[in-house]
Formats: sequence, structure tokens, C-alpha cells
Amino acid sequence: MIIELLKSRRSVRNYTEEKVPQTIIESILEAGRLSPSGGNEQPWKFGVITDREIISQIAEYSYNQNWIKTASFLVVLCTSNVEKSRGARNIQKVRFPKYADIIDEMEEDVYIRLNAEEHQTKIPGSHMILAALEYGIGTNWISYFDVDKVSELLNLPERCIASEIITFGYPADENQQKLKRDFDDVIFLNKFIYPYK
Repeated sequence: MIIELLKSRRSVRNYTEEKVPQTIIESILEAGRLSPSGGNEQPWKFGVITDREIISQIAEYSYNQNWIKTASFLVVLCTSNVEKSRGARNIQKVRFPKYADIIDEMEEDVYIRLNAEEHQTKIPGSHMILAALEYGIGTNWISYFDVDKVSELLNLPERCIASEIITFGYPADENQQKLKRDFDDVIFLNKFIYPYK
């Protein structure tokens, strides 16, 4: 069932004016809330954006991707970074021991922004996209935006930044899903030697 849903997924850049019902929005958010996270930190907030003026501003801060304005709503996936006193940098130092000294010396603001991906907002985002598919709702993932401007616009607290944005709405067209690379082209078994089979 999940595979069939994934086969139907595509990036939507044009939505109808039909609003997504609140009960469906809450079901999509619940799928994100139930996501796993490292150490069960759950280091995220999900900003649900329905205000047309704020959506327009986010489109501008996304380097004028004006198609964003057609979405019924947005979810801004926000990362709350782990405090330094709780070993915030240790996971990256363990993962990249060759660069441990550089990681230690990195300015706090720079580290927080570059480390946002570590806190796995892409997991709840992916869950939300799957939940949306069940209702026939299209989505698009946005990483190309000014993080600081969007974070300020949403009045996010210190150490919390907008790390990803997802648009949601009913697709206005029937564009085909883009072709994916062949199974044997992306999978390897044990060591990097093709083919898988």
C-alpha cells in the first residue's frame, strides 16, 4: 500500500483554490508528530501557515517562487537545536572524527544552521507527505529559501530555525510523476559493487 502511494507522489507546483479541511490537516500533522527521532529528542515544531499574507511573504523569501502562493497551506518544519550543555556537537564529532576540532571551533550561529539537518525534520516531513497522499493532496518540498528571514517572520524562539517547508493542496493539473532511476542503478549489496542482483 505504501509503495503504491509513493508511486503516485509527484512535486506539485499548481494547486486549486479548494481549502483542505481542518480534520485532514490535523491528520497530516499527527503523522509528523508520531515520527521517530534520535534519542527521542523530537527536536521540532511544525508551523502551519494558512494566512495568505504570510504565505506570500514566504514565497518572496523563497527567492520569489510565486507558485507557493497557490498552496492551500504550508507546513514549516522548524528545528530546535540541542543545547551545548547537553552535548549538542558530540554526535557530529563522533560521525566525523576527522573534523572534530573544526566542529568544536565553529561559531554557534553557524553550527546551529549547518546542523539543522541532523535533527531529522525530514522524517516527519516525509510522513506528512505520505499522509497527504492518502487524501489526494499534493505536496512540494522547499529547501531553497532564506532561513533567517522565514524564522524571523514566524517569530521563532532562539535556537529554533525554519529548516524545511512543505506546500499542501489539491493539484490543479494531472502532470505525470517524473521517472525514477532503475532499481539496480541505486541499490548495492554489502559493498559498492553493481549490480545488486
